[in-house]
Amino acid sequence: MLGLLGVGASLAQPWAIGKLIEAAGGGASMIRPIAQLVGLFCAGALFSSLQAYVIGRAGENIVYDVRHILTGRLLRADLTAFGKRPQGDIFTRTVTDTALVKIALSQSLAQLIISGATVIGGVVLMFILDLWLMVITISCLGVASITSIALARKLRKVALENQDDTGEFASDVQRVLSALPTVKASRAEPREAARIGKLADKARRSGIRVNAYNALLMPSMNVGTQGALAVVVGVGMSWVARGEMDMASLTTFIMYLFQLVSPLVMFFMGVGQFVQGRAAVQRVDELARLPQEGNESADAAGPVPLGPLAPHRPAVEFHDVRFAYRRGKQEEKSQVLHGVSFSVPARGLTAVVGPSGAGKTTMFQLIERFYAADGGRVQLGGQNIEALPLDTVRGLVGYVQQDSAAMRGTVRENLTYANPHAGEDAIQEAVEMAGLTSVIANLPQGLDTELGDQGSGLSGGQRQRLCIARTLLQKPAVMLLDEATSNLDSDSERDFRDVLRRVSRQCAVIAIAHRISTVIDADKIVVMEGGRVRATGVHRDLMEHDELYRRLAGSQLHAEPGVIAPATGPVRVEPWAPPPSFAFGWPPYVGLTEQTLQLRPIRSEERW
Repeated sequence: MLGLLGVGASLAQPWAIGKLIEAAGGGASMIRPIAQLVGLFCAGALFSSLQAYVIGRAGENIVYDVRHILTGRLLRADLTAFGKRPQGDIFTRTVTDTALVKIALSQSLAQLIISGATVIGGVVLMFILDLWLMVITISCLGVASITSIALARKLRKVALENQDDTGEFASDVQRVLSALPTVKASRAEPREAARIGKLADKARRSGIRVNAYNALLMPSMNVGTQGALAVVVGVGMSWVARGEMDMASLTTFIMYLFQLVSPLVMFFMGVGQFVQGRAAVQRVDELARLPQEGNESADAAGPVPLGPLAPHRPAVEFHDVRFAYRRGKQEEKSQVLHGVSFSVPARGLTAVVGPSGAGKTTMFQLIERFYAADGGRVQLGGQNIEALPLDTVRGLVGYVQQDSAAMRGTVRENLTYANPHAGEDAIQEAVEMAGLTSVIANLPQGLDTELGDQGSGLSGGQRQRLCIARTLLQKPAVMLLDEATSNLDSDSERDFRDVLRRVSRQCAVIAIAHRISTVIDADKIVVMEGGRVRATGVHRDLMEHDELYRRLAGSQLHAEPGVIAPATGPVRVEPWAPPPSFAFGWPPYVGLTEQTLQLRPIRSEERW
């Protein structure tokens, strides 16, 4: 509305100039025409500036709303659907495309309306002033308009290409930067720089084409307008000389003709921007339509109170659970779990062991409800996990990931991420239990030390203990540890086993471990193979009755440092030379056997 009021004030200005010329030519007082003209100038400037401010503010509000809603939906997106999209594309749509949405829904739309109203109003008034001069003007402007429309279509096409090229460039940059250590270790900097350089050059070429069509759009309209102006001035002056038209009407007509130039150009540019913005709206809308996790019926029922699970019920139960990952557009299934059934007591340590690809991590992801089981039932504290609100499930279950996810921010922010209202005493207790006391004491600013992306500033083992402390601070009823000790040294692992024993007295602890020594004292061990539960029991029983566990445990107990005790007698090493079939570099102890070394086991239950 402000823009249309500004258009009205602008369209009235040539009329006021005509009245001023009439007054000057007739010798009448010019105070009133001048006052009218100044008032129209001021009104046009006021309405135009207000319109620009309001539409700019509306555009920023639109971008905020779109980004706020889109970010919320991305954070709640189903992981299966989310994982199918390239991360660079998601980033580009969230940042770049939302900015184009602002242009489409505010600036270009308003420009189309205001410029269109200006052109229509000017054309109508020019028809009223003189029909034949308007016919001449339309004839000249028609050719320029057709050319401009063709250029606007080309501009839209190449602008969309440039947008896609820019998105492809951004995706590749993100791909490389997220794996920068691997790039450096592989000496791939020149190859990656060349690859990204090609994508940047591709975006540059399409950007140049955009500038070329933009550069042609304004001159094409100017040529048509200048041609129309020249013809109108020539014909109009001849009519004035013959007395067929007065000078005031000719001046007013020419002023309206001048006023058509900018709105016509802005109208065609607005069309191109609006089409680009519509494409961006479509891309953002596709991202916002990602399936969301959670069940509204359970969430609407209100949160279930958090706290320790009933000790007489199993903390976690799997009943004939089946699950397959879905990949690709054809939704091809990759079966991971095949009828898994077992239970976890409400207290104590339960270990999950098995070869890679057995489905151990997938089982944790089902407990956290990152994914939904295809069949069977997962229960938490005796209740179907699908019927519980997500906030309740993830409040009861603490998860330490395999890759020890830490984030940019202070150590304190990372520690309190799952429990932002934790007190100092609770923080110190979690730090001490995770063995981080000396680490934090040696940091420059203690808990307020800033960490970089992915927790850079701490070693891998320190990041792992930080994530363990974060989970301890959550005080979960069930703690999931996915290879939580993989980056701990022997001393830290021994200390952490003491932590596990203390924590497991308060809640259920489920640990995936490739180190058998980490879980050798577990209250229950679940052996998985090929997506199925092969056996359950304690270490002694599994060593006697399960071949796979015996093989896994035997190979690791022999391989781990510090497991073999010192010999009780003298050591005699027989001279030995490697056979020709052995590869160069084998260690000199390959030929040692039980006949040449006197050994004793650390624990009587271990079989050597």
